[in-house]
Amino acid sequence: MPTIFRWKGFRFHFFSNEGHEPPHVHVRRAEDACKFWLDSVSCAYNEGMTAQDLTQLERIVIEHREEFLRKWHEYFE
Repeated sequence: MPTIFRWKGFRFHFFSNEGHEPPHVHVRRAEDACKFWLDSVSCAYNEGMTAQDLTQLERIVIEHREEFLRKWHEYFE
């Protein structure tokens, strides 16, 4: 599970067996986790993140979207 970015205790990563899905990034902090689609940034699921966390994380994903997409394609292609 390649980690592609860290921010304020959050780890942004993807799982190595998910290349069949559209580009996305998982975010984890302790036991909380969520997933964001990258083509059109949106939250795919949330398990324990607060609304405030999700707002901040979505902003980070939007800011780093091109980098995350590049890393996704480098890994899976």
